Amino acid sequence: MKSKIQVVGIPFDEKSCFMRGPALAPDEIRKCLHNGASNFTAENGIDIFEDIDLIDHGDIKVEFFEEIYPSLKKLVTSDKILFLGGDHSITFPIIQLMKEIHGEFDILHFDAHPDLYEEYLGDPYSHACPFARIMENKLCNRLVSVGIRTLNKHQKEQAKRFGVEIICMNEIKKMKKLKFKRPLYISFDMDAIDPAFAPGVSHHEAGGLTSREVINFINKIEVPVIGADIVELNPKRDNGITAALSVKLMKEFIAKMVTH
Repeated sequence: MKSKIQVVGIPFDEKSCFMRGPALAPDEIRKCLHNGASNFTAENGIDIFEDIDLIDHGDIKVEFFEEIYPSLKKLVTSDKILFLGGDHSITFPIIQLMKEIHGEFDILHFDAHPDLYEEYLGDPYSHACPFARIMENKLCNRLVSVGIRTLNKHQKEQAKRFGVEIICMNEIKKMKKLKFKRPLYISFDMDAIDPAFAPGVSHHEAGGLTSREVINFINKIEVPVIGADIVELNPKRDNGITAALSVKLMKEFIAKMVTH
């Protein structure tokens, strides 16, 4: 019997503070996936369509942030899930739902930014704030943020307050020693990757991860991956490279979900 994986698009970018565009990403990722330029096989040999019962629910239709959680709750069952964003604000309602479905789990967060602001421009649900909301509501057991290179004083204090483990780019060698014991949710902001490899993001932050570093690490994860999101792809700034990388990550995440 094939493992079942669900895919849900959340085309929402109303909480973006600098530039709109990530709402276009789910459609762009699907177009790139099916454009014929590559096949559907991940690096561990799993074909995400032949070897997996992959159910793509399409995009949820939401106008307001408050609609995301109830819309997902009506749609998503207990299977493992890949979410296509959208800006990073969507991760808070996603994790609310994942907590209800899966109970205890850790989060591995890839990003240039910690996204731990108490509020940003007066909005506590900004895409700069989701992990502050997740941690204050005790929605995960452990949060590890990797690839960070914009850690200011406020967010450093927030990380200390919530016990967030930060691996900044200037100490990225620590990533190789990172281990998890509980099931894992992966939240992947595309600006974690250096803009040389992923130019299609709203916030270009030089000095980031390479795509190879990320893929190698993901493939070495030894605990079950219960879900993932890919967020902050901005097709308005892309030349197709970042969408193609999003598809690559999509395949690797889905294949990893069925290996445990």
